Amino acid sequence: MKKLSRAVIIIAAIMGAAVPAMAQGPKPESSLNNPLALTLVVIIAALALIIGLLAVVVYGAAEIELKKQKTSKPSATALTILALLIATAAGAQDAAPAATAAASDNVGGLSGSTYYILMAVLLVEVAAIFFLLFQLRFLLGAAKPKITEASTSTEGAVEYKPAAPQLSWWDKFNKFRPVEKEADIDLGHEYDGIRELDNRLPPWWLYGFYITIIFAVVYFYRAEVSHAAPSSAEEYQAAVAKANAQQEERLKDQKNRVDENTVVLITDKAELEKGKTVFMSTCTPCHGQQAQGIVGPNLTDDYWIHGGKINDIFKTIKYGYPEKSMQSWKDQLSPVQIAEVASYIKSLRGTNPPGAKEKQGELYTEDGSSAPAADSTGTAKADSTKPAVK
Repeated sequence: MKKLSRAVIIIAAIMGAAVPAMAQGPKPESSLNNPLALTLVVIIAALALIIGLLAVVVYGAAEIELKKQKTSKPSATALTILALLIATAAGAQDAAPAATAAASDNVGGLSGSTYYILMAVLLVEVAAIFFLLFQLRFLLGAAKPKITEASTSTEGAVEYKPAAPQLSWWDKFNKFRPVEKEADIDLGHEYDGIRELDNRLPPWWLYGFYITIIFAVVYFYRAEVSHAAPSSAEEYQAAVAKANAQQEERLKDQKNRVDENTVVLITDKAELEKGKTVFMSTCTPCHGQQAQGIVGPNLTDDYWIHGGKINDIFKTIKYGYPEKSMQSWKDQLSPVQIAEVASYIKSLRGTNPPGAKEKQGELYTEDGSSAPAADSTGTAKADSTKPAVK
């Protein structure tokens, strides 16, 4: 926790040094709505976090080196951090006026002054990272084991100071206390052979937690403050709307796949009106405005030449009977339109329009039975005990 507190203080100091430069730009309400500005700010925050973590490492390495040397000289870590903060503040403040005067043009939709200020802060942070890496390399080089002559055997052989064990990257990434030191962090709680240890969280967990914090801040600003990106609720609503549109397209495609074998009688008034519109524009020259029959047969009675089922009417409209002057409409009308027209014709049964043409074909009944169009006297009779449908 002590090192974590130091890291937080260092990060706050670095970000505070960059504030004067950031303050020179436009207000965040207008500038950070721009994706380029938001990207640069996220990169700056990430680099600040890296600087803080590197500073913690440099601080630890410097303490170890000072303990070995047992000197009272000023702490190398303090000098390092002080130099870093001075360089950061000076670089950021020097870059701000130059950037302000450098350009007034827009860069990626962002004002020139804001863009160059952000880039200046970014470059200062990169320089700070290189500076810390150089200091860390220097400290690690100074901590390498050296040959000493502190003790010599009787044969005169020189003893070597044993080097500290080198940890693999996996051990550094997890950074748990070794088994032989677990007694120092034992909390005294044990159950069923399991002991509770006060072990610090591994670096990979801490870094992942820091990343989630940065992500949460960026997401909240974009989705809830600037509204530059949709929130999760808005994304859900957009996904639902898209799915509904796709479902409508699938249903529409299924309707267009209807044929004489799969067609069903339509009873919806809106769709029957569509069928009526098509009938009035295409069928009235032969069958009349009220389907009473002119050149073509009467479509309102119970007698049909080619069958009175919805499937038969659909087939007649679709393929036609050219030898009887009934043309095919499959190239002019869609399957849906043919189904709507056929259903509209079925709805005209029993309307008995004036001037209806005489009966033609066979009597069609609901159970599918048929009878001749006329009896021996020449008069067609329908079985009144069986209801007929068009």
